Amino acid sequence: MSHRLLTVIVLLLAGLWGAALGYLHVNGGSGFLDRMEASLADIRSVVVGAKTPPPIVSIVAIDDRTAAAHGYPLDRATLARLVGTITALKPKALALDILLVDPGPEEGDAALTAALRQGPTVIAAAATFAQSRQRVTDAAGDPLAAIPEANHLLLPLPRFAGAAAVGVVNVATDQTGTPRFIPLISRAADRLDPAFPLRAASVALGVDPSIEPDAIMLGKLRIPTDTGQRLPVTFYGGHGSIATSSAADALEGKLPADAVSGRIVVIGSTVTGGGDVFPTPFDPVMPGVEVMSTAITHLIAGDGMVRDHRIRLIDAGIAIGLPILLVSLIAWRRSAAGYVVIVLTLIVWAMLNLSAYAHGYWLSAALPITAALPPALLFGAAELWLDRGRARHFAEQSALLQRIEAPGLGEWLAHNPDFLAEPVRQNAAVVFIDLSGFTGLSENLGPVKVSEVLSGFFEVIDEEARAHGGAITSFMGDGAMILFGLPEPADDDAARAVACAVSLCDRTRAWLEVHAGFAQKKIGFKVGAHCGPIVASRLGTGDRQQITAAGDTVNVGSRLMEVAARHGVELALSAEIVRAAGPESVLLKSGRIEGPLETELRGRASHIDAWLWRTRTL
Repeated sequence: MSHRLLTVIVLLLAGLWGAALGYLHVNGGSGFLDRMEASLADIRSVVVGAKTPPPIVSIVAIDDRTAAAHGYPLDRATLARLVGTITALKPKALALDILLVDPGPEEGDAALTAALRQGPTVIAAAATFAQSRQRVTDAAGDPLAAIPEANHLLLPLPRFAGAAAVGVVNVATDQTGTPRFIPLISRAADRLDPAFPLRAASVALGVDPSIEPDAIMLGKLRIPTDTGQRLPVTFYGGHGSIATSSAADALEGKLPADAVSGRIVVIGSTVTGGGDVFPTPFDPVMPGVEVMSTAITHLIAGDGMVRDHRIRLIDAGIAIGLPILLVSLIAWRRSAAGYVVIVLTLIVWAMLNLSAYAHGYWLSAALPITAALPPALLFGAAELWLDRGRARHFAEQSALLQRIEAPGLGEWLAHNPDFLAEPVRQNAAVVFIDLSGFTGLSENLGPVKVSEVLSGFFEVIDEEARAHGGAITSFMGDGAMILFGLPEPADDDAARAVACAVSLCDRTRAWLEVHAGFAQKKIGFKVGAHCGPIVASRLGTGDRQQITAAGDTVNVGSRLMEVAARHGVELALSAEIVRAAGPESVLLKSGRIEGPLETELRGRASHIDAWLWRTRTL
């Protein structure tokens, strides 16, 4: 292939790759990009540094000193006295970041209701979802369609809700628990509710919020929002950046009037071990009340990050243009001067991205990196291949890996060549899969066709084993054994084994449907899964070795395939692996499970408890 043709092909592929990633980003993002972007956002926040927030919000904290003097949580009568004391100092609005969902003593509840009616107040509600992670997607023309629907709302008692406005206190965090967004609108089956910060801001300004595509309006104030009407949250600094006073001072009449008057006051818990806390780029234990107060400040001051549909379109454009530019530079001059130009290009992009972030525009850093690096690296590798022939950088590692049959252990073996040189006893999870009725069919197919069919089947097994972190220790005729726990046992071995078993059922069922003749021949499959102690070792000598596992756990896992066949299901699991996988495993999410059934296994004197899994479509 000529250099010019290769360059044209790579430029085209780089543009398509960037366009595909840009499309995902514009329509709600992807998990990998969001995780990477979160880390890069933290780095940019630290580089930009802390800043002083405008004097809009004050926090009255139920802190350790308050808890020591008045108990924790505060009883309703004490809370009513706190609300009354603060209201007397004339705040713009008073917001309680406290859920009032359960009744207390009548006297205290009545006092708190009366206190809430004394001024503009907001109290908290919370939304719960069926899953801990919700996906938001862009929906052109409908600003509400992209908002995830809650399956339940924790609302304050009606007597309190009648005395104050209500706002939902949910936050959207990343994989580390750092708050990234405030969903400004919460949607349930029959209602819409504003977020706690939005309600506090609207009460303070005396206007009702209105919803537009990519924005929330508070009177003439336009607040740009990300997909799903989410407000990006960035922090002014560590704990205490928002002006904070102790509730103990307020209850003792020592709260300065200038700390409250004309401000939005948020009451919330910062007591050690008693309130919700979140990690942030500046502080590993930021109280939830300060997260809410930061969002309120963003809404009133308009100093929050802008990351709306327009910004995402700019990100998508950069994701297309940057890889094309880098590939063009690599093709233009492969020399020290050319590489200097490439490095300068990346530095300029990074500085522009950081400058935009410092000025309040959240341009993605993860998307351009993900879009640009693979094409540039692949093109550079292809250029080396054309110039220097076939690379042989990993010949020694490849020779070692060819001696081992178990996929998934290559990197470990490269660093630990003596792995399993001596037998090791450890806990592991094991999955068996086998085709039913294939032996008779193979007599009619002939060896060539049998090899082709089984190659496709084993490819399915290999893909699922790798995807779930398992190691195929053996292919047996028309079946296989997959081990979870090598090279080292992990807490989620059982969960990954169960997920792999369910995925194998789905993939194998689809694979059988592709081969139309199998249905007439009654070709099926069965899967068994178990966990417990095994003995793992490496067998063989010289240039041919394989990893194997033995023990009662392996025997039970194999026999569970017979249990599955006997009961007419695809998958049978031991009670041990179901219990070890935990209540959040994929079993209930992807199908129906029956059991436990006391089951007799061939060649085993004692019985075991087994569970039977069926897909929802069967």
